[in-house]
Order: sequence, then structure tokens, then C-alpha cells
Amino acid sequence: MFIIFANKQSTMVYKILVIRFRRIGDSVLATALCRSLKESFPQAEIHFIINENISPLYLNHPDIDKVITFSDKENHGFNYIKKVWNTVHETDYDVIIDMRSTIKTLPFSLFSLHTKYRIGRYKKYNALVHNYRIKDLPEDDRVENNLKLMSPLSKEGELKLNTNFRLYVTNEEKAKYRRYMEAQGIDFKKPVILCAVTARLAYKVWPYDRMTRILKNIIHEFDAQLVFNYAGDAETKAAQDIWEKLDKDPHIFLNIQANGLRELCALTCNSTFFFGNEGGPRHIAQAFEIPSFAIYPPNISKQFWLPGNDPRFRGISPDDYMPEEQQKGMEYATRFNLIPESDVWAQLNEMLKQYLHAAT
Repeated sequence: MFIIFANKQSTMVYKILVIRFRRIGDSVLATALCRSLKESFPQAEIHFIINENISPLYLNHPDIDKVITFSDKENHGFNYIKKVWNTVHETDYDVIIDMRSTIKTLPFSLFSLHTKYRIGRYKKYNALVHNYRIKDLPEDDRVENNLKLMSPLSKEGELKLNTNFRLYVTNEEKAKYRRYMEAQGIDFKKPVILCAVTARLAYKVWPYDRMTRILKNIIHEFDAQLVFNYAGDAETKAAQDIWEKLDKDPHIFLNIQANGLRELCALTCNSTFFFGNEGGPRHIAQAFEIPSFAIYPPNISKQFWLPGNDPRFRGISPDDYMPEEQQKGMEYATRFNLIPESDVWAQLNEMLKQYLHAAT
């Protein structure tokens, strides 16, 4: 979706620093801001600050001219302050957009008070550092709130706000991974569903017994191939337990591994559909326009974290059944159980009938 503001000739926006950091999902959604900046100010260089471990996602990204990474060692103490200082003094930025606007990220703007546009979110403590502070609106999703950070730049030119976030892999990467999947037994004449049956953060995991029954329904109704996405010892054990509970069904593939984020992107591109727990892999699926259905845990707002209103990307949340304010005082498991298993299957089944059949 495009929203256009103003109609002016851009005057001085040539170097833009976007500070994001954090995890996969946050950074993927932030690419809509980078894309909008690039489309609004095509002459500008967009520099993007993220944690080193997720930087492979943005290799050769057309909306990002330079990725600046902070390693774990550089993310603390004097090493952090030194790198922040060097970052803002090596390049004369016209715009700094601090997407986090935390105490920790304030030094980027504090060390660059000559920068005309030092834009952050509205916080009580940043009035003397950010000369433009933008309030988040609770009714807007994460992408919409991110794009509001561009509003001060309407003084410099026509703003083209694009809510579509995207990632890229090369055709060679996609083809290479497809050959690997075929060698592991995938038949691309049948649908391939990428399944996030577990999650890095335990609190985000829908109960495994319910997940197992849903997966059994998918296999029975659609004869689909299920590729489990997991990493680390705890997730590996959970995935294997589900596989064993499903009698090691040959529709399930535990042997397809994504060694790094580039391969995860290639795996996603070679999938027909995404299903599972909300998290970074779901955002990656939407960035590649792979239809998806996700289960949102308590305290993770579907309205906020499922951007746009595209029927290809859906989810289910406890908030669909009880307003969040009424859930206060309830045990976490009780809140999660507000999601009826029957509704998960009904909504997922509807999507699979549409998108799996369309792909075969």
C-alpha cells in the first residue's frame, strides 16, 4: 500500500541512518521504513544498524545501501560507546531515525547534535536529544507506527509510504536450496508447508499436544509435506517428540536443515505455505509473500504484529476471544487456552484449501 504526502523537491536528504537492533521479526518489519525512505529519497543512502547475527538477512537488499552491525562484544560498555561514536562521525548524516529510542540508543543522536533530523519515538527522557519525537498510536500496527517516523521529512520532499516489507534471495540461492530439498526427498509436485512447531522462546509455544493434532489433520486432509523449522537442543527435542507422536509419518521432514538465515530464506521461498507459532520465521514468510497462518500467544498483539490486512497472512490470538484487559489476573496457560483448537483448524483448513490447491 502506498500513501503519498506533499509535493516538493527533495533538498538535502543524502545520508540516512536507521537504528533498529533487536531480533529477526523487528528488523524484517523495519524494511518497510527503509523501502519508503528509498522510494521517497532515491538519491539518499540508507544505512541500517542491526545485531551482527541477523545481518545475513539484508545481504544485497535493494532498499539498504549499507548494513552496520554490532557484535555481542560491541554491544556493551566502552566498546559500544566507541562504535556509536565512530559510526556517527565517519559519516555526516542528514537524518537519524532511532526506531528503538531507548536509553541505550540515545548516544547515536547525542553524539550527532548537528544532524538536522534526529527522529525518535516519544519518550519522557529523549526531549533534549531527539528534536522530532513521534508518538505511537495503539490502533496502528508496527509497520504503520514505524512509517510515522518519516513524517518530519515531509519538509524535504514527497513522502511515499510503502507498508510492504520485503527480503531478497537470489535465483541461484533459491535453486540451490530447491535441489537440496529434492535430494532430501521433497516432491515439488505436492505442497510443502514450513511448520514452526516450536519456538526459541518457550512462552510463545502453543501446547504441543494441540499442535500435534493439527498437524495430523493437515497430513490426512491435504497429503502435504511438512518441513519442521527448529534450532537448538530444546527445539530439536520438541520437533522430534512431535514426529514420534505422529508415528514418524513420512510426510514430515526433520532432515531439511537451514544452516543460517540465507538458507532459511531460501527454504521459505521454496515452500507453499507457513504454519506455526508467531515469530521471526512468520515475518520472513510474509516478506516473501508466502501465505501464512500463525498462532499468537498472550501478550503478543496480533493487531500490532500482523501488519496490513492481506487475506494471505492471518493469525489467531487469545485477544480474538476476550479483550486483553479482561485477561489480567488470569494464568498464562489459561489465556493461551482461550484459543479453541477447533477454530485453529477451521481457519487453517479454509486457508489451506485455497492456497494449497492454487499452488498445485
